[in-house]
Amino acid sequence: MKIFAFAGSNSSTSINRQLVKFVLRSFGEHEINLIDLNDYNMPIFSVDLEKNGFPEEAYHFLDNITKSDIIICSLAENNRSYSVAFKNIFDWASRINVKVFQDKPMLLMTTSPGGYGGGNVMAEAQKFFPQFGAVIKETFSLPKFYENFDLNNGVINPELLTALNQKIESFKKQLV
Repeated sequence: MKIFAFAGSNSSTSINRQLVKFVLRSFGEHEINLIDLNDYNMPIFSVDLEKNGFPEEAYHFLDNITKSDIIICSLAENNRSYSVAFKNIFDWASRINVKVFQDKPMLLMTTSPGGYGGGNVMAEAQKFFPQFGAVIKETFSLPKFYENFDLNNGVINPELLTALNQKIESFKKQLV
């Protein structure tokens, strides 16, 4: 199985990327393509720029999805919504193929330093991603990242770790 994975952040110290990397440990037997949004720098989307064609990076992002069987992502929350870096890639890609996620099964996650764990962006994504071809099979939000996550050990809160592992197992069972 081929996994396309990303964090919806362009921060070099992205906590969402750390969460994705931790979760990918549970999929070690599969082929993993973990991308960095910084490799997809494009001009800010506008209909004026679109008239000149689409950036190669947008096609490359979509191609990664095409070549995958599943998607694992964790979205950063900026001002209660997607990060600008992710939203720009999403905007360009959706103009090429409105079904950006191409009906692939998705494990959708969020985390943040606060107690809501990126709940606002999670709610937004759960509402809108299916309209763009995401088949969201499981979701997980990790609140208070810096209290509940350790760089070496991953999720250190026992209750949250149990919940995450249950979500991962449920996700895997839905793939067969």
